Amino acid sequence: MGFDLNQQALEGHDDRLRGALAGAGLPVDDLTDAGRSFYRFSRGGETVGFGGLELYGETVLLRSIVVLSDQQGFGFGHAITLSLLDQAQRKGATAAYLLTETAASFFQSLGFRPIARDEAPAEILTTRQAASLCPASAALMVRSLPA
Repeated sequence: MGFDLNQQALEGHDDRLRGALAGAGLPVDDLTDAGRSFYRFSRGGETVGFGGLELYGETVLLRSIVVLSDQQGFGFGHAITLSLLDQAQRKGATAAYLLTETAASFFQSLGFRPIARDEAPAEILTTRQAASLCPASAALMVRSLPA
């Protein structure tokens, strides 16, 4: 992408995170539940977006990836997603999952593929994201992470 983003850990109750997710129509009801890690991504001190993950052993659920509207179109979504995947891999994950209603083609460009819900492991299907927060119409996608 030609640029480096700074990554700062956030608490789920961070107002900027909540505002960005709500503004993008993404779930905010479980942000303060245990087991979630959220990050603010910035460049030159300016926030460009947010992202998060939930690690379940060798699987990770990517979530809450949003690029602020005035920062879209510069490749920040790719950079945020790849940063989160790298972090998950360093923590031992071998597969990454996500749910999306509107960004399936974006995630396919990053190596994710759609799968049927019954193909996902139970730890992903029982997350609040999969079980109740995302509608059944949301695409479930997976990507293997290099060992």
